[in-house]
Amino acid sequence: MKDKITQLKKAKNAIILAHYYTLPEVQDVADFVGDSLALSQKAAATDADIILFAGVHFMAETAKILNPQKKVLIPDLDAGCCLADDCSAERFADFLKDYPNHTVLSYINCSAGVKALSDIIVTSGNALKIVKSLPENEKIVFAPDKNLGHYICQTLGREMVLWDGVCHVHDRIKPEQIASLRNEYPDAQVIAHPECRSEVLALANFVGSTAAMLKHVAQSQDKTFIVVTERGILYELTKQNPGKIFIPVNASVNGFDGCRSMKLNNLDNIYQALVTEQPELILDDELSRKAKKAIDRMLSY
Repeated sequence: MKDKITQLKKAKNAIILAHYYTLPEVQDVADFVGDSLALSQKAAATDADIILFAGVHFMAETAKILNPQKKVLIPDLDAGCCLADDCSAERFADFLKDYPNHTVLSYINCSAGVKALSDIIVTSGNALKIVKSLPENEKIVFAPDKNLGHYICQTLGREMVLWDGVCHVHDRIKPEQIASLRNEYPDAQVIAHPECRSEVLALANFVGSTAAMLKHVAQSQDKTFIVVTERGILYELTKQNPGKIFIPVNASVNGFDGCRSMKLNNLDNIYQALVTEQPELILDDELSRKAKKAIDRMLSY
C-alpha cells in the first residue's frame, strides 16, 4: 500500500502532510510530519498540485486557505477537533459583541469561520512570542483553548478574555497521574503540552508544543521522559532518540486513549483519496480571504 501511495503521489504531483498524532504508518508515508505551525508553513510553501492532509479538518482548511488554487484532500471528513467543533463562528461572533476594541487571537485549532473573525492566528509553538509582541495594555480575546490561554497569561503576566473551550484529550489528564508516574520513575523529566490544565503544567519540567518537545528531548541529557500529550508523538520521539525511554500518560476520552479523529487517517483512506481525489475540501472564497489575513499575520512573525 505504501508503494502504491508513493506512485500515486508522483503521478499526481501530490504531497502528504501529517501531524505527529497520526498513526505511525501514516507518518511513514507522509512527505512531511510536523505540528500545526510547521504544517501551516509547509502548506504555504508547497508547489504540489494536490495537498492531502492527514490530520483533522481545521488543518486541511488552513492548507486550503493558504492555497486556494490547489486541490486539498482530507481522507476522512469526520476527522474533526473538539476545540474547533465547540466554538462555532456564530457563537463566537455573539461572544465578541461583548468585547469591542479587543484584538482577537485565535488558536489555530479553530474553524475557518472563527479564523475569519480573528486578527491573528497562533499555535502552541508561537503563541507566547506573538502575545509578547503586543503592547502590554492591549485588550485581547483568546479562543478557543482556555488552558493554552491560562498558560500564556501565567507565563507572560498578561490578562486576556478567554473562550471556555478545551481539548478533551489534554484536559482529561490529571495531576494525580503525573504524581503517580513521578513516584514510579523518579529520574524522569515531565514534558507537557500547554493544552493541559495549569495544575498539570505546574508539575512539568518542560512545557511546549509537540515540535518544542521533540527539540527539547533531543538536546536533553536525561534518558527518561514522562510524555504528557497525545501518545502519537511517541513514534517520532522514539525514532529520533533510540536510546531514551518514554512513558506516556493515559489520555483516554470515552475509553479511547488519544485523539480518535487523528487515528481516522489510515493507509486505505489515504490511498482512496489519492485515487478518487475525494473528499475534496471546498471553502467559500470570501471566507477564505478573511481567514487568510489572520493566518498571514501569524506567518509574518
